[in-house]
Amino acid sequence: MESNEPRQAGEKFTRLVEIMAKLRAPGGCPWDLKQTFDSIKPYTLEETYEVLDAIDARDWDGLKEELGDFMLQAVFFAQMASETNLFKIEDSLDAINEKLVRRHPHIFGDATADTADDVKKRWDEIKAEEKTSAGKAPALLLDGVSRKTPALVEAQQIASKAAGVGFDWDNVGQVFDKLDEEVAELRAAEDPSAIEDELGDMLFVIVNLARFMKVDPEQALRRTNAKFRRRFGFVESTLAAQGKNLADSTVAEMEECWQQAKHAEKTAK
Repeated sequence: MESNEPRQAGEKFTRLVEIMAKLRAPGGCPWDLKQTFDSIKPYTLEETYEVLDAIDARDWDGLKEELGDFMLQAVFFAQMASETNLFKIEDSLDAINEKLVRRHPHIFGDATADTADDVKKRWDEIKAEEKTSAGKAPALLLDGVSRKTPALVEAQQIASKAAGVGFDWDNVGQVFDKLDEEVAELRAAEDPSAIEDELGDMLFVIVNLARFMKVDPEQALRRTNAKFRRRFGFVESTLAAQGKNLADSTVAEMEECWQQAKHAEKTAK
């Protein structure tokens, strides 16, 4: 028997759309009525990172709630668009449904794809074909990567695109060699401009190293940031329990607490 869960989800999504429409209707919520596409953008970014934080923490109850907030952003934008006859939420749903079917010919057609890499390669090919057909194909390969994205994301995307046409190292060992080379050049750099250039080169190689090792560098850095927050919080709390504050403590004292935090984490695993 076919599950009725998709139908129930559809009904609940419709309810969300109806609530948003009422909030924006004449006589609705003053705050919601005041919002514009630009004023909502910061909330969209905030909700995106809150979803990521919930996943990092494996906070599934939190993720459940954050995904609802995340979906609200899409409905909010679509509602504002419908008010000026730009498009409706149905158009957005049609667009993603059609795209998913079109870009998965191995599921909805006769094509084959045996690995995740095969799927990714075909996805990129179909995406390029779509842009060409729509007259939106970039003049150059990397023109399709927005300069407005965070630098780490931009580096991931342009490195992947270049690798997709064969401009790449043969193996991860060569990437490590390149990293050693960039570290040496950074050590030798003297003026601020050269230091900035060499540090940028080193970061770019690290992004490629992550790609070869199938690690998301953004996620890796977020994980390290969270680890540093956690351990430094332990340092501060431990010193406070000893009647000390950070400003009055020595580096040696803080390092001792840091090592205690590391040991506690290893013991807990």
